[in-house]
Amino acid sequence: MCLSTAYYREKKDENIAAEYVSEVIVEEGRVRLIDVMGDEMTIEGTLKYVNLTGGTVILEPAE
Repeated sequence: MCLSTAYYREKKDENIAAEYVSEVIVEEGRVRLIDVMGDEMTIEGTLKYVNLTGGTVILEPAE
């Protein structure tokens, strides 16, 4: 099972938005993250970068 860590703007520990992300759903102006336990969070912004083998998701929050 491949799980990812989602970060705001860049991959730094202090920018972690969510861990153990198993699903990413892009909607109009927001990104929904669902973790392996089914907990969900929605970020207002866009998806900037995804590395599936590296387990990294970078988000660009709305200003």
